[in-house]
Amino acid sequence: MSDTIKSPDTIKSPDTIKSKVDDPELILRRRQQLTEAAIELFSERGYHTTTIRDVAERANVSIGLIYQYVEDKEDLLYLALAQVLDSYKARIPVALDGVAEPLDRFCTAVRTYCRVNGESVAATVLAYRETKSLRKERRNLIKQTEVETNELIAACVRDCVEAGLFDAVDVELFTHQIVMFSHGWALKAWRFASRMDVEEYVDRGLSMMLRQVLTARGERRLRHSTCCGAA
Repeated sequence: MSDTIKSPDTIKSPDTIKSKVDDPELILRRRQQLTEAAIELFSERGYHTTTIRDVAERANVSIGLIYQYVEDKEDLLYLALAQVLDSYKARIPVALDGVAEPLDRFCTAVRTYCRVNGESVAATVLAYRETKSLRKERRNLIKQTEVETNELIAACVRDCVEAGLFDAVDVELFTHQIVMFSHGWALKAWRFASRMDVEEYVDRGLSMMLRQVLTARGERRLRHSTCCGAA
């Protein structure tokens, strides 16, 4: 499929980044290619010292082609940070499909969240380093999307409380603990990856987190869970 240019007008993709290309599938594929190169370079050299020329060379494309899909370097940073959040939103509901029991749903959501981080270590670390480099309106978009993705886990926590499996915890605070635990794999992969894989990391983390909140009924249910690993 060729890069068909829509001229002179630009179009807006769902993420509000302008493109001169009028093919959604091609936009998605090219931006994925450019984002992967940008994440590598931003991680290696830093966002501010990386240039569009650097990204073009790493992605093996021309500078002109990049400007058909994004307007500037900040677009690439925004795409990189949004990519991980979008993965949570896409993959957690799919993983929960067909899982009915509240405790199993909770463990499945946490495990899926951690798996996304395990596959996106560089992008997750980049989010901690460079979200501040986005202009205010984009920082706010990232924050809002984070709230939406956290709700996928928070809903599972509430269901466990309502089912009598968890104590009446502060749902937002407990969800925040889970998110920070998940990010910990990416932030400290240099240490943890030499000791365990992400699945064992999740098993150990679930064991510690569930110990804080399970009721007697929840402990009984945990013994029969097929989704909570060694918790």
